[in-house]
Amino acid sequence: MSVLVNKNSKIIVQGFTGSEGTFHASQMIEYGTNVVGGVTPGKGGTLHLDRPVFNTVKDAVKEAGADTSIIFVPPAFAADAIMEAADAGIKVIICITEGIPVADMIRAYDFIQGKDCRLVGPNCPGVITPGEAKVGIMPGFVFKKGSVGIVSKSGTLTYEAADQVVKQGLGITTAIGIGGDPIIGTTTKQAVELLMNDPETECIIMIGEIGGQLEADAAKWVKADGNRKPVVGFIAGETAPKGRTMGHAGAIVGGADDTAEAKKRIMRECGIHVVDSPAEIGKKVKEIMG
Repeated sequence: MSVLVNKNSKIIVQGFTGSEGTFHASQMIEYGTNVVGGVTPGKGGTLHLDRPVFNTVKDAVKEAGADTSIIFVPPAFAADAIMEAADAGIKVIICITEGIPVADMIRAYDFIQGKDCRLVGPNCPGVITPGEAKVGIMPGFVFKKGSVGIVSKSGTLTYEAADQVVKQGLGITTAIGIGGDPIIGTTTKQAVELLMNDPETECIIMIGEIGGQLEADAAKWVKADGNRKPVVGFIAGETAPKGRTMGHAGAIVGGADDTAEAKKRIMRECGIHVVDSPAEIGKKVKEIMG
């Protein structure tokens, strides 16, 4: 089993022939990801990285059977790319683009409601199921297959947590980088829920940041769900000045529960194994899993 992406996912790259799309698509293909083509308007009918280029996502769905998209489109056009993918019937939309205007994301978020798709991001590192599919910008060599799921706002801490887990002799089912923008498609709770319902995931790492309510909401859901699987939690930004959100955009400040101290308290009250530094994540997972 896996969450969101696997070896059977048929992946297209929106913004395929641009510099970012080209670089990361190359890395994804080298990893063994099933990239079936890409989309660049006006370049349909050509080949790029030995994969077909389509003018529209609809063409990619029709001709290549695409069901997953990763977006490397400039910020001014990225919301339109999200909506195009959703409208074309793409099931999993992963948006890497940073700096999308909030007003654009409100429009895109509203558009995808009721559509049969899931958006991850924007401003995220992507999703990886080790040994099967790397749909993002993460360093694939860090991730080894195993039974620990990761949900994280931070790309860097996603890689750090995976590296620690692997050094403890364990591995990862799927790692989901949800992104740090104020408006994102998949919340911490929703990502944790996906992993909680995955039969092969035995333990979940939940990495959050100061600002917003996402981690508190996820923790409360875990408790209400009966703490079926152990969750190890870490909140970044404890030493930041009061009222500050994390630098890559953070989340909207949400009141008394959005400090690191408050989030950690709520998580502990909900039965989550909270660690005080990223260096403790792998050891805590190993301790729990034996």
